Amino acid sequence: MREELSLLPDYRKRPQYEVDELIMAVLVMFLFKRGSRNNADNSKGKINYDKNIQQIFQFRLPDLDTANGLMVQLDVQYLENIKKKIVSILLARKVLNKYKLFDLYHNVTVDGTGVHSYEYEPYPECPYKTSKNGIKTWTAYVLEAKIVCFNGFSISISTEWVKNPVTKDFDKQDCEQKAFVRLAKKLKKDFPRLPICITADGLYPNNTVFNICKKNDWKYIITLKEGNLKSVWEEIRFFDLVGAKIENTYASMKPNIRITEEYKGFQNIDYQKHCMNIVKTIIKSKSIKTEENADLLKFAHITNLELSKSNLKEISAAGRLRWKIENEGFNEQKNGGYNLKHKYSRKSFIATQNYYQCLQIAHIINQLSHKSKVIKGLIKGHDTIISFQEAAMSLLIAGNFECNLHEFLNLKCQMRY
Repeated sequence: MREELSLLPDYRKRPQYEVDELIMAVLVMFLFKRGSRNNADNSKGKINYDKNIQQIFQFRLPDLDTANGLMVQLDVQYLENIKKKIVSILLARKVLNKYKLFDLYHNVTVDGTGVHSYEYEPYPECPYKTSKNGIKTWTAYVLEAKIVCFNGFSISISTEWVKNPVTKDFDKQDCEQKAFVRLAKKLKKDFPRLPICITADGLYPNNTVFNICKKNDWKYIITLKEGNLKSVWEEIRFFDLVGAKIENTYASMKPNIRITEEYKGFQNIDYQKHCMNIVKTIIKSKSIKTEENADLLKFAHITNLELSKSNLKEISAAGRLRWKIENEGFNEQKNGGYNLKHKYSRKSFIATQNYYQCLQIAHIINQLSHKSKVIKGLIKGHDTIISFQEAAMSLLIAGNFECNLHEFLNLKCQMRY
């Protein structure tokens, strides 16, 4: 990756640091979860931190204001291309193959999130809302496509920002639905042969999404909420009434709780020009001691995958896997130390996008490390990844890496998950 970074253009005059050094400084800020440019600079001044970073990563560590000078000028496509190349290597080396749906499809979840909120217009493209009192609030909003896996991987493969035209000459603001059309086009261009199953929330069962998936030869499993696609729900109720459905039930035990999972599949349901299938899921739990119902969960997913009695559970589980983009994805990036909500640049939209891509790259690298069998083996008992990271930071600050690590760090090793 260092070679790729060193080839990026440099717009600065009389640069003191190389381009790759500046971007690596930003990546290190996210890798070690410093949470802000100021905190990263404070860490730089502690005991041996600066020297150890240079010893390990083989680059000088600039302050983040200097790095910001590049971030506000660098075309946003460059860092997203770096991320794409990292993902392409993972796919080519089949790192994620064991998590495929039916051993065929990568589960690509699409979802959006607000990154920053402002009481002022931070940049012309920023979408906004106006309250009943006439108060405007601007929100930087991003739409993500991430490969999500049952082991917790939530890996960004494509990004599209919700943004208004710079000219402000528009009838309606940009939105997540419009951004999805652009995201899908980018995703197909970047990964034309990738076998994809799109999973998404209740915002996405509509004709536009169905047409895009059909055109791109993508499978989909999308949450179907009560009230959405009323004609579809009418057919489901009719088929359920006459018994035209596939059914399967599973029972399992947890301490003092009996869990029953009921699955119903409804095939060949028409919606406009599309023919689709529905999987309804009811999960019941009952206390063994009191025989009282402890919990009841209901889900429905709309899909173009063929249904059978044996695959209803797997399709439903893949649809619910969408939650990982919110938990292991957005929530981890906002509250797990990366501090996605922090305004790393308050006025430059270009810098905001570049910091965001650096965060995604760092998150991918950390996931590949933290979820490996080696690291999991080091975290024993009641220890956590947070305390493990704190120990690593203490070592970087107070340790003394006098030995030559360059040859050791260039050794190839295989990570297993």
